[in-house]
Amino acid sequence: MKLKKIAALLAITAASGSAFATNGYFSHGYGIKAKSMGGVGIALPQDSLAAASNPAGMAMVGDRMDLGLDLFSPIRTATWTGTGGGVYNRPLEDSKSGKNLFAVPEFGYNKMLGWDMAVGVAVYGNGGMNTDYGKVVISGATTNTYSNLEQLFIAPTFAWRVTKDHSIGVSLNMVFQTFEARGLESFDVAGQTTAIGSVTNRGKDTSRGLGLKLGWTGQVAPGVTLGATYQAKTKMSKFDKYKGLFAQQGSFDIPETYGFGIAYKANDKLTVAADVVQINYGGVKSISNNGDQFPGVVGTPLGGENGSGFGWTDQTVYKLGLSYQYAPNLLLRAGYNHAKMPLKSTQTFFNILAPATVEDHLTLGATWMLANKSELSVSYMHAFEKKITGPSNGTGCGFGPGCATIGHPVDLKMYQNAIGIAYGMKY
Repeated sequence: MKLKKIAALLAITAASGSAFATNGYFSHGYGIKAKSMGGVGIALPQDSLAAASNPAGMAMVGDRMDLGLDLFSPIRTATWTGTGGGVYNRPLEDSKSGKNLFAVPEFGYNKMLGWDMAVGVAVYGNGGMNTDYGKVVISGATTNTYSNLEQLFIAPTFAWRVTKDHSIGVSLNMVFQTFEARGLESFDVAGQTTAIGSVTNRGKDTSRGLGLKLGWTGQVAPGVTLGATYQAKTKMSKFDKYKGLFAQQGSFDIPETYGFGIAYKANDKLTVAADVVQINYGGVKSISNNGDQFPGVVGTPLGGENGSGFGWTDQTVYKLGLSYQYAPNLLLRAGYNHAKMPLKSTQTFFNILAPATVEDHLTLGATWMLANKSELSVSYMHAFEKKITGPSNGTGCGFGPGCATIGHPVDLKMYQNAIGIAYGMKY
């Protein structure tokens, strides 16, 4: 009966909503507890979502099940002015993405096999991006500018407590992603794409892939725990409907990531933890290829092996979190997360679709211990507004056959808020 309930929760979580992100298009953390501590989790497993940060942590959390929901609100704005005449001539105006509230579910389950082994599963949104401007933002289009990328991870996990203080773990990441775009008719013409008719307005397309995530965690001194994790680039099936938009005929793989963490239990009440995570966007051409000019101007039509992309660079994420046992049944948390935005000012035009500009995040949260070995956790995250200003001429001008001499500056900005709640049950 319990297995049936778990399967039902997995199905509900997998079918629900979009996943959205704050470190590039990755989430700042996984699990409501980790999210309230700046996203730390590599050396500090706290629940059955631990596998998303470090699979080895599942050997440390015991028998439990967790179900959470994050209400995420990203406020995205693009400002573009053009001076090229005709369809390229635009007044200075702000374009705000209209849909600003999303429900992001998460689920975790863990079962100990004796004292030293654990099997479990974590279901979470690894990342995503959405813009829905409700009007034509990119000149020459006939439909409103819209894009939506969603990524879902279902991660069956095995962890082994090699000794009392050291654990290793592995997750099989079953990855599902969807994508849809509208309002890109200006690019769906000869010279701008290698596959006319496969750039925009094709409806939702799906992609699948399998990958591995490896992890280790161990106590190396009294009160000091270290952790490390590695996830190879995940090869995904191609978005065939959008093979004329993404480089390499619709390819959109999951970037390689790795990270290191430390947790220090200063006393019976206070724990301090920190993670450093590297996201190698540069290894995925559809994300990292240069996109500073209209594709036909520089001979890099969309969809080709070296087709224009979003111009994102590798990103290093720094996370810091604190937890404090305020009372026997109340644990308080706070955290900070920083990562320099992955795009440069010369890349703002294509990133109208994905304005990942935020860099600094402040988080707060708490857990209440309830009766019957259960608990209730809450979290809050605020990502401070960050603006990037595109150049007014030369490279990065973005649009039009006279791109090298005509100014088309595009400015992007975003800030975010999120409130989350999770219920955990030990058994």
